[in-house]
Amino acid sequence: MRDNSSNSRARGSIVLAVTILGSSMAFVDGTVVNVALPALQNAFGASIADVQWVVESYALMLAALLLVGGSLGDLLGRRKVYVFGIAVFAVASAGCGAARNIDMLIWLRSIQGVGAALLVPGSLALITASFPEETRGRAIGTWSGFTAMAAAVGPVIGGWLIEYSTWRWVFFLNLPLALAVILLAPKVPESRNENASHHLDWPGALLVTFGLGGVTYALIEWPTRARHGGHFVAVTAVLGVAALAGFVAVEYWSRMPMVSLALFRSRNFAGANLLTLFLYASLGGLMFFFPMDLIQIQHYTPTQAGAAFLPFVAIMFGLSRWAGGLVARFGSRIPLTVGPLVAACGIALFAVVPQGGSYWTTFFPAVVVMGMGMTISVAPLTTTVMDAVPESESGLASGINNAVSRLASLLAVAVFGAILVTAFNHSLDRALNQLALTPTVRGQVDVARPLLAAAHNPNPMVQRAIIESFVSGYHFVIWIATGLAALSAVTAWLLIEPGTRRSVAQLPTKGR
Repeated sequence: MRDNSSNSRARGSIVLAVTILGSSMAFVDGTVVNVALPALQNAFGASIADVQWVVESYALMLAALLLVGGSLGDLLGRRKVYVFGIAVFAVASAGCGAARNIDMLIWLRSIQGVGAALLVPGSLALITASFPEETRGRAIGTWSGFTAMAAAVGPVIGGWLIEYSTWRWVFFLNLPLALAVILLAPKVPESRNENASHHLDWPGALLVTFGLGGVTYALIEWPTRARHGGHFVAVTAVLGVAALAGFVAVEYWSRMPMVSLALFRSRNFAGANLLTLFLYASLGGLMFFFPMDLIQIQHYTPTQAGAAFLPFVAIMFGLSRWAGGLVARFGSRIPLTVGPLVAACGIALFAVVPQGGSYWTTFFPAVVVMGMGMTISVAPLTTTVMDAVPESESGLASGINNAVSRLASLLAVAVFGAILVTAFNHSLDRALNQLALTPTVRGQVDVARPLLAAAHNPNPMVQRAIIESFVSGYHFVIWIATGLAALSAVTAWLLIEPGTRRSVAQLPTKGR
């Protein structure tokens, strides 16, 4: 009996090590790359659209294929699909680190996203299958704690490597982690869902990928291409919207849909996912542009920029257990209204802090207030999503909510980028019109416009106009992010039912 117990504990430790190391790769990559964007602009002379694609190509494939990745694990074997996802992610990471130009990096980032879509759902699925119910909660808590610490430390380490070595190590860091996972994985027991359907919703996956890709392309490229005829961008946008409409139709009529529309008949489930879309869009947009402001405008080092969000992660980690009990005490509506409102106040502080000055008197209060708001929101939001559906649908509900949060960041970076570029160009034109510039100097400025804050001009008045135009556009999108966070609070108050945890009736699995 003692040997069996020891073997079980050893096997559980290996499962945790494999899932923590693999998940940390995907989670860290989603944050540390933002710190590397200014370095990528300098290395490749990349425009703002280029660095948006570095983030968006990864986020697009992850958001579109996340549910397919979970279904493949249930069908073919969770360990097998998880390890394959790790291998794809590692090979793509090596390619990213060796990329010769920005286009190559963008394409390899999309392959990274495919790998992430295969490994992210598998981590918790492996833990659920490997641990008995009485120890599963502790295992998930351990996984959550270590992945949170990795997400916190990752940008700091990445910033240090960028500052003292090269941005390429941001991607090469994944390789030893992937090797450790692949070596340990054979000791993880295989599991699959014996009742899983052999029918995978490939038409739905293709339609949502093309739809999101078309809309994202239109939003990112429109500010630049509209000046030189935006017909192709307009056609792409129309085709993207049509593909998304087709996706909804396919999910409605499919026998085994990737997204069961019937779940959205639950008022709490629909409201919680709409809240997720607004709240994570505000957070995703801020997280993309904030490192640019710190490094290119505030002149922080990459290490300092990577550490700027450490208080946010510390608050989330330290108070998440307390926040998890709020639903039992107050019901879902109150914390899901108060939390986003506090987060909105924190985001607004990013727009009103003075340029320059100590981090502790400028950005630190904003990070703390926003961290408190997100902490109050996240655990009750997860609880609300899971309580809104029958237990048999909990895995699908969690996957949909995860995909919605990824989709929110994907759309936010595209939309906020389009708005910032438009505001930047408008402000810069107005400032340049007041300067007596020669046609040559004006032409130099126009060529450098796509770089935004990374643009440099030897004329100090022009350089000041560039910086002030970026700050103006940046503050504008921060106020939009503030409005989205406040809108998520309104959504909670209007759509989330009052009261504590409620029982739910069985819902049909098909939206007819």
